[in-house]
Amino acid sequence: MDEEQEQLPQEEGLQTIEDLGSSVIRTDRGTIYVLTIVGQIEGHQLLPPTSKSTKYEHVLPLLASIEGNEQIDGLLILLNNGGGDVEAGLAISEVIASMSKPTVSLVLGGSHSIGVPLAVSAKQSFIAPSAAMTIHPVRLNGLVIGVPQTFYYFERIQERILQFVTANSRVKRESFTKLMLQTGELAADVGSIIYGEEAVELGLIDRIGGLSDALECLYKMIEDKKSQ
Repeated sequence: MDEEQEQLPQEEGLQTIEDLGSSVIRTDRGTIYVLTIVGQIEGHQLLPPTSKSTKYEHVLPLLASIEGNEQIDGLLILLNNGGGDVEAGLAISEVIASMSKPTVSLVLGGSHSIGVPLAVSAKQSFIAPSAAMTIHPVRLNGLVIGVPQTFYYFERIQERILQFVTANSRVKRESFTKLMLQTGELAADVGSIIYGEEAVELGLIDRIGGLSDALECLYKMIEDKKSQ
């Protein structure tokens, strides 16, 4: 009875995280939190209720809770998203990249636009063979003032994305820039779509694989950290 009372506060803390909609995998090899990022990344403005979205104001405190929870050994991020708010996506990516716990990302279906920084933010990244990633220049919706300052602002946002992606993957800056500015591949747009094998060959993603591969990699990272 006394042992159950001592364990109760920890279990309640973990349950609070589970109630936010993702799942926790508990095995003898470690406890993994599974975070799913789907649809559009919602930023400062609300998306229509018919759109599937991931809200950054939910994800940021959740990541902080995972980092600070001693019961959680690692984070698995499942990605199938279509881009979204640039600053919100970068904010989530920066938090994941700065976590001390082992982190693994797995691109399933697709991780497009601002989903590219999200995919490379983990310490190890996987992509399914059939999954796709769209790389294109930054776009803004709404009123755009046609002055040099606007284009300079676009350029600076672009640079932030370039720096993050190249710092957190093996892709060369020149290769990523070329893919971003390529013409003739996307209808009525500039950019490129790359698939599993190509993403790995470019150094954007670390490995081809599925769920079992990503989990095995994460368990190995957890074991290595515990042995240090």
